[in-house]
Amino acid sequence: MDVPAARRPAGLAALTPGLAAAVLAALLALQPVSTDILVPALPVLSRALGAPPSAAQLTMAAMMLGFGFAQLVWGPLADRAGRRPVLLAALALFVAACAGGALAENIGALVAWRALQGAAMAAAVVLARAIVRDLYEPHEGAQVMARAQSGLGAIAIVSPALGGLAVGFGGWRAAPALMAVIGAGTLAFVALRLPETRPPRRALAPPLFSAWGGVLRHPSFVAWTLLNACSYAGLFVVLSGSSFVYMNRFGLSAGAAGLTIASGSLAFLGGTLACRHWIVRHGMVAAAVRGGFFTLAGGLGTAAAALAGIESVWPFLLAQWLFSFGHGIHQPCGQAGAVGPFPQQAGVASALSGFVLALACFAVGAWLGAVQGADVRPYALTLAFWAAATAAVAWTLVRRLQTSIPVP
Repeated sequence: MDVPAARRPAGLAALTPGLAAAVLAALLALQPVSTDILVPALPVLSRALGAPPSAAQLTMAAMMLGFGFAQLVWGPLADRAGRRPVLLAALALFVAACAGGALAENIGALVAWRALQGAAMAAAVVLARAIVRDLYEPHEGAQVMARAQSGLGAIAIVSPALGGLAVGFGGWRAAPALMAVIGAGTLAFVALRLPETRPPRRALAPPLFSAWGGVLRHPSFVAWTLLNACSYAGLFVVLSGSSFVYMNRFGLSAGAAGLTIASGSLAFLGGTLACRHWIVRHGMVAAAVRGGFFTLAGGLGTAAAALAGIESVWPFLLAQWLFSFGHGIHQPCGQAGAVGPFPQQAGVASALSGFVLALACFAVGAWLGAVQGADVRPYALTLAFWAAATAAVAWTLVRRLQTSIPVP
């Protein structure tokens, strides 16, 4: 999986596949760090700031809104100015936004800082996907992305638990403060270890809107982007709503809720390991199709537990594990597949794919803020909807790509 010499940028000799996966994991990890660490703090900050649960959930939705729109800026900018300078500037902004959130005096200020945090985080995520395309062909890129997602899964396992412990010892402000520390470490790692990866431009870039049109019309982009967006929208249901279910419905503490949510990250890690194996043996499309069964089982299992009025956390937790396992399969394939056809416009393709994902998550956050209360059914049925949508995309649009995806 070496970078082809014809498009190897200067300075990449030291960027081995292992180091590339580590850099990608560090960048992609800012997304679960920004969500999972705050999840156990949502009920606590709601009480501390005198805000209703809907306003607390808005801190998640606002972050995703900033995340979505900022990608439309970061991606094209990095295609022109390079990956490294854009990343360094955005990571510094991420640290500042997290620190501002920790000092917020009211829910409105916290929402604003979270939106800025999401905008800064967008550069890390969109450029991680672009860097994969800079370095690897689509099939190889999916394997490297799965390897990075395995590292991401390990980070996601500890993030909710760390968030729960931080909230237990230092209150809700400890959660964004911890994000600032992690962001500073990521900034130092990228500054020291990541060279420029953007390939030399062989021609003038097309006008931005023309580039957008070409990307949006490509069937591979449409299929993989919709798979990625639907799967992550379902995960965002868990991230945005599960703490209220586990803490308010079943009486778990912030620390216990954090550990419960972290267990889903362990299932996600298992999904990424299965993805790496299935991509090699069967190809990206077959891996995504198989993942749809786990995703759908998790969504329908959650809905069944809620509709049956089960008063135990275990059926919800088992269903969360199934959904998270499927998500661990869909994300590496979806992220690599969406940018695969665009070696010279990886930033644009990554930005548009992430924008679609973020809009879906913003809609989820706004919807749950409006309907979620003591009744667990809105949460469960929303998760079931996105699980069904993910499986439908995997079994239709993605499956149709079989003839165009190389299978070893």
